[in-house]
Amino acid sequence: MSEPTSTDREKKRPPLNGRRALPSNNSNAEENDVPEMDAFGLIPRGFNPKDYLRVVDIHMFKEPNEINKQQHHTDKYYNPKLIVRRGQPFQIQIDFSRPYDPEKDQIWLEYLIGRYPQPNKGTYIPILIGDVLKPGEWGAKITHRENNSIRLSIMSSATCIIGKFRLYIAIWTPYGIIRTHRNSATDTYILFNPWCQLDAVYLDDEKEREEYVLNDVGIVFHGDVNEVKLRSWSYGQFEENILDACLFLMDKAELELSGRGNPIKICRVASAMINSKDDNGVLAGSWDNLYDYGVPPSAWTGSVDILLEYYSSKQPVRYGQCWVFAGVFNTFLRCLGIPARLITNYSSAHDNNANLQLDFFLDDEGQVDNRLTKDSVWNYHCWNEAWMTRPDLPVGFGGWQAVDGTPQETSDGMYRCGPASVQAIKHGHVCFQFDAPFVYAEVNSDIIYSRMGKNGSQVIEKIDTTHIGKLIVTKGVGNDDMVDITENYKFQEGSAEERLALETAVMYGVKKQTTQPTTYQPQKDIEMDLQVQKAVLGSDFKVTIILRNKSRNSYTATTYLSGNIVFYTGVTKSEFKKHSFSAKLEPLLSNTFDVMITSAEYLNDLLDQASFHFFVTARINETGKVLAMQKAVVLEIPTLKIKTKGQMVVDREMSVVVEFTNPLKQTLENATLRLEGPGVLRTMKKEFRQIPAMSTLIWDVKCIPKRPGLRKLIASLNCDALRHVYGELNIQVQKP
Repeated sequence: MSEPTSTDREKKRPPLNGRRALPSNNSNAEENDVPEMDAFGLIPRGFNPKDYLRVVDIHMFKEPNEINKQQHHTDKYYNPKLIVRRGQPFQIQIDFSRPYDPEKDQIWLEYLIGRYPQPNKGTYIPILIGDVLKPGEWGAKITHRENNSIRLSIMSSATCIIGKFRLYIAIWTPYGIIRTHRNSATDTYILFNPWCQLDAVYLDDEKEREEYVLNDVGIVFHGDVNEVKLRSWSYGQFEENILDACLFLMDKAELELSGRGNPIKICRVASAMINSKDDNGVLAGSWDNLYDYGVPPSAWTGSVDILLEYYSSKQPVRYGQCWVFAGVFNTFLRCLGIPARLITNYSSAHDNNANLQLDFFLDDEGQVDNRLTKDSVWNYHCWNEAWMTRPDLPVGFGGWQAVDGTPQETSDGMYRCGPASVQAIKHGHVCFQFDAPFVYAEVNSDIIYSRMGKNGSQVIEKIDTTHIGKLIVTKGVGNDDMVDITENYKFQEGSAEERLALETAVMYGVKKQTTQPTTYQPQKDIEMDLQVQKAVLGSDFKVTIILRNKSRNSYTATTYLSGNIVFYTGVTKSEFKKHSFSAKLEPLLSNTFDVMITSAEYLNDLLDQASFHFFVTARINETGKVLAMQKAVVLEIPTLKIKTKGQMVVDREMSVVVEFTNPLKQTLENATLRLEGPGVLRTMKKEFRQIPAMSTLIWDVKCIPKRPGLRKLIASLNCDALRHVYGELNIQVQKP
């Protein structure tokens, strides 16, 4: 081995720039060597470290059935290392070369994280052995002494850094400090602790902690407000390597280690890291129905494959849409111990300029003018809520915070959103960080329909104040029910409190353009209603338009129906149906008009989520007034059937059978089936070249369940002609 040259030595030295700053410490993975002997000066010849107390072994009690993982609710993690939650004592045992004598032996523990650990940054923690443990502060005391061993109870700080710490035992001798060797078997992960009152993420309800921290399967509500659909999602936060993958996300984002005890900072950084925009984060989004070189968003059944692929390749995984971003974000939060849940907002506004109104421009025909209309209404949009205190805000704004990993608009120069206090959004206090105005607009905008008048003025035809944020839901605690949490985000539509919250939001700087009352007179004489028959993929259905003349005058109306295939983001792909007709409206009567939609008209252009958007306008010829109405519909899609064969017992082989019948009049090409079940089987995939029309496919999978209790199997089928096909089954796995 050659001597290092002077240039090598130059490279190793930190740059001299007149500041005495250590290089930044923003990676949990990096570490530097700690000297095993810190000499106090010249060491005399006769010194032999073996004359002093020596550490022979350290027992971490890190098995799932041992005291630490049991008491800290970390026994589900597939991880051989010790995992504990902060602010709560845990046990270790140290075996020495001879009995420990507190009178003459002086020992202490050292917990280190990252490179260049420093006490003032919380990255180097020396712990002396004392007589009492103070709640929520670092400390250690002996609980048991026997022969050459001592048993320690160690308390971590309730505000300490979240991550993987290295442990050294230091022994004082007159000539220097002797440390144990670097031993990765004693590495200790410290997580957030919702069970500890001093922790910022403390949640006081045990049932809620079991749901929002420990449940590894959840439900995504999707579809449309008139036709709510649901599918299961495997969070898999305890699966092998997922904890390391989640810590890696913070390294990739270069979040300073000293900031990793703060859930607000962690959420903000993760919101940016979950999507790949501007930081090469976890998931690349795609909303254009083209998923080359990747997995279509609808094919994923959970977060584990996505996080593990990212952790190994370090490159964005293709592809995600809002529920995939939210599913992965939920895994990240629960894995680190932050209580979290997935939220769906139906009729979610994407307001480009945060003026609390969505502007829909109509042309002369009464159709939406796509050149001028920039805002859109998503059928639904998923984000997350994380539970924490907000010491940076006035009292009362802690609790659930909205965080969103789907890239929509930038915040402080990056694609991210939140944490925004849900309580602040409800009351219109959108001045509080972070990104409350954007979330407020998502749930509370008005839709303004207008068209250009003859003289170039803008004529407002209709203002719809109730279409946006129609329904906000999440999964129930301890069950699969849909829970309506719309009231958490806003007061009853049209109530005095709701208008007050709106005025507060405007006062705090959310721009709201006021429209001159002279330009807008709502149509009082005639009412319009639009109904769409429940539609099953591959079949015909009808749309019904009802016009009611409430006046004593006779009118005629020119009515126009436009049927569009839309992305769930409300963006139109193509118009597949145009239909116009004239109607005579007799005084005080209702008229009903049916329009048939055949499967041949829509099948060729169908998108992932098989959703249609019908837009109807009626011009009253006598008055020139225009009525406008829109409605989204989601096609009923076939499901997968899952069955099991044999006994379901831990460590014994069982069979899972997935069945699917092709409902279309065409052959499905290149279909992929996916099946997963946390604790039962890792994700399996199988390709099928062809599934002929009306035929049934059967896939039989053998597996060996690893965990007892109630488990969920989740399957998806995916091919170009048909997506969003799911199936699921709850099974009870017995102990052997």
